[in-house]
Amino acid sequence: MRKVISFILLLIVATGIAISLKEIPFGETESKLREYCLEHGIQETGATNIVTSVVVNYRGFDTLGEVTVLFLAAIGLSAVLYRDKEIERKKGRKSSLILFTGCRFLFPLILLFGAYIFIHGHLTPGGGFQGGAIIASGFLLTILGCWRWVGINRSRFKVTESLSGIAFVVIGLIGLLYGGYFLLNYLPKGTPNELFSAGIIPVIYIAIGFKVGSEIAGIIDDMVRSG
Repeated sequence: MRKVISFILLLIVATGIAISLKEIPFGETESKLREYCLEHGIQETGATNIVTSVVVNYRGFDTLGEVTVLFLAAIGLSAVLYRDKEIERKKGRKSSLILFTGCRFLFPLILLFGAYIFIHGHLTPGGGFQGGAIIASGFLLTILGCWRWVGINRSRFKVTESLSGIAFVVIGLIGLLYGGYFLLNYLPKGTPNELFSAGIIPVIYIAIGFKVGSEIAGIIDDMVRSG
């Protein structure tokens, strides 16, 4: 019986995927959506990075789903690695003085570079996910290079992650109340190619950057603490 039900569910999913792919105009030289975004993207969103205008504004609801998937993955990993008592880390060979000093020197620069990436996401090929991953890599470098790793302040990271997620949702709901649809770009769009432009897009990327950085850093810390 289980095999029959599994086969039926698999058939339903396969049918849905087939229908969806059938409606997608793969290989067509002329795409109305592409042409529309290229012609009206800068004017409607204020972002010179057209990919950003698509990801955060035109299909921003989908980006919210991606952030949710990362959040659920972090929760799932925490649940799998959860232990009543933390396992003491094995004492290995300490890093060299050069590596130890280098990682301490690079750590704030990596955080600064990650922040630069998601703050300028509407101007350059960057964004919240990329900047957040770079910030998390700084914590990973600290774990690998600095032998005095004591873990992150989990309460502060949880507050940062929660506030960032709430900010994303609130910005979208304001657009829904103000103009009738989620993530309406209701702030002044400014002048293209300037930092203070593109309306809500930089604000959303800042929120995503902090959220992604906090979540990935939390995942890294969970893996270290679990041994």
